[in-house]
Amino acid sequence: MTAFAVGQLRDVQINDGIVDYLRRIDATLEPFEGHFVIHGGAREVLEGNPVDDLIVIAFPTKASAQAWYASQAYQALIPLRLQGAAGDVYLIDGVGSEHRATDILHGAGGA
Repeated sequence: MTAFAVGQLRDVQINDGIVDYLRRIDATLEPFEGHFVIHGGAREVLEGNPVDDLIVIAFPTKASAQAWYASQAYQALIPLRLQGAAGDVYLIDGVGSEHRATDILHGAGGA
């Protein structure tokens, strides 16, 4: 099942560290079949007041996402990202096309 690495970054400053990070991250994704799904970009706000830049990277499996994040190549880039951005980064499982909203109730004692 597809898994995603999600970054919700704030206070992004384009500096030498961020530029170096951006130039090098694609090479860290390739061995793990990762690719960007969302990388900042213009947004149409429908509700709320989002202030973070959203980055979503897809991987074929949770194991490949975990291996990418733990890889020596990506770990070497984290200090570069931190030179120009604060935020939250996490991995999350995707759902298949057959998923329905009520499916989450089955594991929570619901219908």
